[in-house]
Amino acid sequence: MKTTQYDMLSLFDSFLMATNRNKRMLKGGRKMTADSKNNYRYVRRLLILFVEKTGFELRIKSIGNNKRLFEQEKRYYEKLYLQFTNFLFDDQGHFDNYVGHNIKMLKTFLKWVNHHKGISLGPFYQNFHVWKEDIQIIALEPEQLQFLISDEIFEARLNALQKRTKDLFVFGCTVGLRVSDLLNLKNENLEWQSDNSVYLKTISQKTHTFTRIKLPAYAVAIVQRNKTRGKMLFRKTDRRNFNKQIKQLAELAGWTYDLPKYRTQRGIPFIQQAPNKCRKQYRFCDLVSTHTMRRTAITTMLNLGVDETTVRKISGHTPGSTEFYKYVKYNQHRLDQQTDAMFEKLTQKAVI
Repeated sequence: MKTTQYDMLSLFDSFLMATNRNKRMLKGGRKMTADSKNNYRYVRRLLILFVEKTGFELRIKSIGNNKRLFEQEKRYYEKLYLQFTNFLFDDQGHFDNYVGHNIKMLKTFLKWVNHHKGISLGPFYQNFHVWKEDIQIIALEPEQLQFLISDEIFEARLNALQKRTKDLFVFGCTVGLRVSDLLNLKNENLEWQSDNSVYLKTISQKTHTFTRIKLPAYAVAIVQRNKTRGKMLFRKTDRRNFNKQIKQLAELAGWTYDLPKYRTQRGIPFIQQAPNKCRKQYRFCDLVSTHTMRRTAITTMLNLGVDETTVRKISGHTPGSTEFYKYVKYNQHRLDQQTDAMFEKLTQKAVI
């Protein structure tokens, strides 16, 4: 009996077409974001690079009930997984999270082939291990955020661009939105009340969760002094340039102390060296990024005693979100305060 064989990259093109035309939907019938669609295109590029580097044949066979072919394909997918992950780790130098991210999307593609193309390729892709790592959370301490909000001497040292960067960064550290949502805020996202209070309301592009938060006076002042003539709340900002400007702002603030950057490859942690030839170690200012805004907002609320349910409503995390509990785990400042208070009481009793 002749075995039917298909070109994997051609099938991947069909998969991308279905994705781009919104024929593939997320749970609940939600459409994918443009960033999610782009991620699948990056997987295809990596597969092409993988073939060019290794000469590995990317194909899919329909195994039916053929036991001999079942064992053959089992070995093929084991080899595919091993060589592709080796390529991502060793040739591309990627870390566990990114490798796992791509393996997860490859599994999604193969599942789609199985269910939507009617090709019985077997269950082997289900055994592909998705690598994960606990990414180091970089967030400002409450004292650092307060410095950016209120230090007039520091403010006077900044030029116009640096002041706009600081304003947008502080606003992001306050409201806790994802950077994609923050940079797309419009004037219509503001709700002005008769008592002069102002609310920010928005729906997350990623999770479609609704967020409404009352803005503090300093955040309202930021909005007012950064008014645009158009419909956008803030000036159009390139995310890459904004990242660079944030790092420069943190350096100007004096946050230049060494901070080891930990990553993992194949589950093995190590300290990543800084790309700067003058120093091996990363500094805090080097690790500050657009992600720091959301992390700062969440950890600040937790550190200052806001309950988890309220924080989750503000941040737009779903109940039971594993991403949210990374911030809870990071909440070392609050843990230190509670344990210090406990040990102080214990010491006092011991003295008595």
